[in-house]
Amino acid sequence: MFKLILAPMAGYTDRAFREIASEFGADETISEMVSCKGITFKDKKTLSLLEKYPGENNLSVQIFAGDKESVISACQILKSFDFKSININMGCPAPKIVKSNQGSYLIKKPDLVYDLVRAAVLNSNLDVSIKIRKSFEGIFSIDAIKAAEEAGASGIILHARSREEYYRGENDWDYIKKIKGLIKIPLIGNGDILSVKDAKEKIEYSGVDGLAIGRGTIGNPYIFRDIKANLKGQEISHPTKEERLDLLLRHLNLSIKYKGERLGILTMRKSYAYYFKNMENSKELRTKLNTENDYREIVKIIEDYRGL
Repeated sequence: MFKLILAPMAGYTDRAFREIASEFGADETISEMVSCKGITFKDKKTLSLLEKYPGENNLSVQIFAGDKESVISACQILKSFDFKSININMGCPAPKIVKSNQGSYLIKKPDLVYDLVRAAVLNSNLDVSIKIRKSFEGIFSIDAIKAAEEAGASGIILHARSREEYYRGENDWDYIKKIKGLIKIPLIGNGDILSVKDAKEKIEYSGVDGLAIGRGTIGNPYIFRDIKANLKGQEISHPTKEERLDLLLRHLNLSIKYKGERLGILTMRKSYAYYFKNMENSKELRTKLNTENDYREIVKIIEDYRGL
């Protein structure tokens, strides 16, 4: 079964946005990246990332670690949570993650990849997948991917940029297509899916079993609905200005509901520009929203713009 996944993004894939993405057709969502050691030591901030919205039943938790003991401990604790599956991050390019032998660093250590995946599989009652990149320091991820498959991984999410590229340059779908032909477990393609056209082209070219979409969903969760409609040969209905503003307000209200007014408003600031993308005369509006801390004023700004 072809699957559309909301890819994990730090600071974005919180409860509020996951709820919206699911309503628009995401088959699965993945939490922000969660530290295994943070779970083990019951760090308050870490545990807050594990919170679900009411009725959430399609959430997979993404963990990260550099040693199997941390994975074992975290997975045993996670048994008391009702997650859909576990995903191990092996692609984060952040220097502080890589320096601690986690994230993209694991591309260079297939034996450790095997150990981490095997530890999760044996100590969890859930399916275990990994999310990995194309390469790190000239070493390609194929051996790490095969190690994960041998260890019992249920699937691979592949972002085909090198660690050094971060999110720049063009995602290498030739590499994704190559890997698809080399493994037997499902391969989910990730990277540069910003439109229905992108999705269709990448699916047809690579033969992937699904897509994990990240940046292309911010301010545009409609992309899940539209890709599904396109795959079924149905007509796509583009959201009106009013519909986009309504969704923005819903996102804002959910953010405040789950995080409180102050933090909820601050969290939304990074998303405003995406909601107003390609909308006329919105530059000044975005500036106002990014400096306003009062909920009533934010709503007034948005409603005033609606009436223009």
